[in-house]
Amino acid sequence: MPDALARLGWNERWEALFEPHALEGLTAGRVIRGDRGSALVATRAGIVRAAASARLLKLARGTVDLPAVGDWVAVMDAEAIDVPLIEAVLPRAGAMTRGDPGEGSDVQVLAANVDTVFVVHPIAEPPNLRRIERELALAWDSGAVPVIALTKIDLSADPDGARAAVESIALGVDVLAMNALAGDGVAPLLDHLSGHRTGVLLGPSGAGKSTIANVLLGRHRQETQAVRVGDQRGRHTTVARELLPLPGGGVLIDTPGLRALGLTGSEEGISRTFSDVEQLAGGCRFRDCTHESEPGCAVRAAVDAGALPATRLDSYRKLLREADVAAARTDARLRAAEDRKAKTISKAARDYFRTHPR
Repeated sequence: MPDALARLGWNERWEALFEPHALEGLTAGRVIRGDRGSALVATRAGIVRAAASARLLKLARGTVDLPAVGDWVAVMDAEAIDVPLIEAVLPRAGAMTRGDPGEGSDVQVLAANVDTVFVVHPIAEPPNLRRIERELALAWDSGAVPVIALTKIDLSADPDGARAAVESIALGVDVLAMNALAGDGVAPLLDHLSGHRTGVLLGPSGAGKSTIANVLLGRHRQETQAVRVGDQRGRHTTVARELLPLPGGGVLIDTPGLRALGLTGSEEGISRTFSDVEQLAGGCRFRDCTHESEPGCAVRAAVDAGALPATRLDSYRKLLREADVAAARTDARLRAAEDRKAKTISKAARDYFRTHPR
């Protein structure tokens, strides 16, 4: 029988990272579902519900450092305590994150240690290219490889045209089209999950993520609901991110539909998503060209010549501005966290010398 953790992606890398925790008598596991205040963790002995330890909570700079679905963790068994405790999160190979869609500065981890991000997008209506660009930027930022899954091709008036439009902005990315409800075209997704790799389904409500999960699982595991007839929009069916081992190998993480996908402050994903704009920018007269009104702008020249859609340049600049704002918020949050840490250390020192006079 295959090792329970190996089926979830455990390998020599994780074994080496876990070694110090093994010497402390802790147990290795992977978070398969996160709930408020606790998480379901798969270990070699089975699935346990564990909570973050006080030590882990104290060291965390925010929710980004706490256990998320896909994380490999070190767990203290419940033999000597009431509830199993997650004592440490192993260093991530990468993480799918989004910025706070409100005015906050925190970063939310949607899925950790992901190899492939399946950007699921329905084309019953013309595709939302601007949303796909945003999702691709987040996917590239995670360190994973994005793959676009266009669903509901049976409801599209022009599936070939929709696919061509998506391919025009998804440079270097595989674009697959499928009718997930009938199971047509879903199997190629498995090619991106071989070798016990981990994939995450990302997309709006009603896109067909849970239907895809059911097809890949070979059984009705994830609940699905019909979309509204009036606007083809779906309701949230998946209510929590959950890690699902696939029968033929590989791991899939299903996520609830997300209306807001805020950027986290990184510009790397934007650069990879808009590689055409970045390449054109190399020909601008000024290295810090904003591609607005500067003389000798190669990007604006491409727009004027019809070689680059103006809407694509607008999207590029919008995402860069949003990333700059997110980075400033994150810097402010980290400074505040360091200030709180310094105050805590200072108070502890004062209390010590007050109780231990020379």
